[in-house]
Amino acid sequence: MAKFKFPTTSGPPDLSTMATYLTSGAVRNVVVMVGAGISTAAGIPDFRSPKTGLYHNLSRLNLPYAEAVFDIDYFRKRPEAFYMLAHELYPGKFRPTMFHSFVKVLEERGVLRRVYTQNIDTLERIAGVSDDKIVEAHGSFAENHCIDCGKDMSKEDLEVTMKENEIPTCKRCGGLVKPDIVFFGEALPARFFKLTTSDLQAADLIIVAGTSLQVHPFASLPSQVSCPRILFNLESVGDFGRRKTDVVVLGPCDEGARELAEKCGWGKQLDGLWSKTAIVKSIEEEEVEAAKTQKEVLDSINRAAEKDVKSVNEKEEVTSENADADADDAAGETFVTATESVEFEEVTVAIEELEITAEKEEAQV
Repeated sequence: MAKFKFPTTSGPPDLSTMATYLTSGAVRNVVVMVGAGISTAAGIPDFRSPKTGLYHNLSRLNLPYAEAVFDIDYFRKRPEAFYMLAHELYPGKFRPTMFHSFVKVLEERGVLRRVYTQNIDTLERIAGVSDDKIVEAHGSFAENHCIDCGKDMSKEDLEVTMKENEIPTCKRCGGLVKPDIVFFGEALPARFFKLTTSDLQAADLIIVAGTSLQVHPFASLPSQVSCPRILFNLESVGDFGRRKTDVVVLGPCDEGARELAEKCGWGKQLDGLWSKTAIVKSIEEEEVEAAKTQKEVLDSINRAAEKDVKSVNEKEEVTSENADADADDAAGETFVTATESVEFEEVTVAIEELEITAEKEEAQV
C-alpha cells in the first residue's frame, strides 16, 4: 500500500488535501457514518431542526413527548401514532440523494469498508450500495417482526395492511408487528456491535455527514479512531476540528460530496450513478421536487395530528357522556331501590295491622 504524509508546513488540510489522500493509493478502508441530514435533500425531514424537524411537528400528534412515537412501551399502548408517521416515511416515495450515490462511488472505487447509517429510509440500498457494506445502526423498514414472539411479516403483507389503514398484527400470536426500526428501549442490531471494533481499527479515513452526533452509542464512533476525518454537515459537531487531520466542510451534504468527487476526478462517475436512481431531472428541478415532497410530508403529519387530536377529544367526550349516563342510571336505580324499600315497608306494616285485628276478633269470640 502506498504511504501518504499530510503536509505540515502549508497549514491545516482542506478538501483538496483529502482528495489527494483518497486517490493516493494509501486509502483502502473508508468508513462512512451518516444521519438524517443526508436525506433531507430527498424530501425527508430530519428529526431535530426547529419548525421543519419531525420531532417539532410530531409534538402536535397528541403525544406525551415527541420521541414517544419511537418508544417501545408507548408503541404497545398506542401503535397508531407510529403508523401515522410510517405512512409518510415509508420507502418508495423518495429518491436517493447525491450523497447516497457518492457512497456508491466509494464502493465502486474499492475503498468503501462500511457505511453506518442512523437512517431508516433504506436510501443507501436504493442507491445500489451492497447489503454487506451497510450497517443500519437504528434498523430500517427492510424487515418486520412481531414484538412479542419474533415471527416475521413480509414487506408485502405489511404494505397491504398499512394501505388498509389497519395496525399490523402477528398471525401466530396476535401481537403487534413493526418494522425492524430500533425504538427507545430496544437494543441496537447485533451487526452493529459485531463490526464496529474491526471496522474502526481498520479505517484509514472516516467520513461523517448529516448528523448531530447526539444519539449514543453511534455518536461516539468518530472519536474512537486516529485516522484522518472529514465532516460534511450544516454545523460542527462532536470533537471535529480539534485534530490536525480533520477537515470540516459546513454546508449541504450533497454539495460537499460533489466537491470532493470532483477533486478526486470522480465527478462523471457520481453523475452517472445518481442519474440511474430516477428519471433524469435537472438539479434545479430535483431541489424544487425535494422541497415540495418535504412540505407534503410535514403537511400530512399535521393533518394526521389534527385528526388524531379530534378523535381523542371525541372519545373523551363520549366517555364523559357515558359517565354522566352511568351516573344518571345509578341515581335512578338508587331512587327505585329506595322507593321499593318504602313500598315494602308499607306492605309489611299493613300485614302486621291485619294480623293484630284478626287476633282481637278471635279473642272476642
